[in-house]
Amino acid sequence: MIDAGIVGATGYAGAELVRLLLRHPDARLAALSSVSFAGREPGEVYGAYRGLCNLKCGTQEQVVARSDVVFAALPHGLSQELAAECFAKGKAFIDLGADFRLKREEDYKKWYGGSFSHPELHGRAVYGLPELFRSEYAGKKIVANPGCFTTAVPLALAPALLGGFVEPAGIVADCKSGVTGAGRTPTQNTHFAELNESVSAYKVANHRHNPEMEQTLRLLSGENVRITFVPHLLPISRGILATCYARLKPGAEPERIRAAYEKRYAGEYFIRLLPDGAAADVKNVRLSNFCDISLHFDPHDSMLIAISAIDNMVKGAAGQAVQNMNILFGLDETAGLTAVPPAF
Repeated sequence: MIDAGIVGATGYAGAELVRLLLRHPDARLAALSSVSFAGREPGEVYGAYRGLCNLKCGTQEQVVARSDVVFAALPHGLSQELAAECFAKGKAFIDLGADFRLKREEDYKKWYGGSFSHPELHGRAVYGLPELFRSEYAGKKIVANPGCFTTAVPLALAPALLGGFVEPAGIVADCKSGVTGAGRTPTQNTHFAELNESVSAYKVANHRHNPEMEQTLRLLSGENVRITFVPHLLPISRGILATCYARLKPGAEPERIRAAYEKRYAGEYFIRLLPDGAAADVKNVRLSNFCDISLHFDPHDSMLIAISAIDNMVKGAAGQAVQNMNILFGLDETAGLTAVPPAF
């Protein structure tokens, strides 16, 4: 059994890791830490876990000492020292935050206001989007776990860009997010009275995930990918719906594009390419690690419309982190992640 620890176990992503790891066949929860709820059990913070986990939240040091793999569900800027400690002690480290996601320090400074305190570790980290970068995991013990938008958008667009079917510039990602993506700390726009019966755009053309999406798709395609990204907040708890618009190149036929998606994602358990006429829907991936993708074509304006749907707390956070743990430890990639989404 793999001993797994969670730093930041009482935030939404940390709590979701608790839920998934409690039913993992090859891993067990060994230690938890939380600044806000030190000394408390998960069931004292989230009633759903009452009686299911008797671990009390201790210190970060205890988590590192007792674990083979440490999950960090922390705000940006807090993971690099922890990663260095884990690396020195031979522990695997999976960061659900943003500290290892961007390759260039200048990008991290611009979007997060920080610096690479351990630049040597950034070269040792793998970007943990398995369906696109699985070949790069060998020998790595630090994983930069992508978030919700940065999972949904690249998965929707990658085969089209890799096949040279769409223009790399002028891509539009119109995305909708459930409110858990904003984290557990309440803010004005996540207040019930502000959110209920409303849909609102936020951080328009100024969201931190934009450069990360472009980085992923540039690394894959070798093209100078440019994305206009507009996220919106939905009055739902979970879900990401990414509707991506890309201009078709001359001669790019729908049949060839669909074939490219089928080939790229063949054998990918967590990618469900929907049949023609179906549209990806967040309801159908809720509480699961699936990413549903639907392809649509607008001949009037020569556009590919690729839509992806994920659960932002699972494939967009904790589920993908568990998937990455499975890869690092040579387990079946689906272990602990085969829960069937509810039908309604």
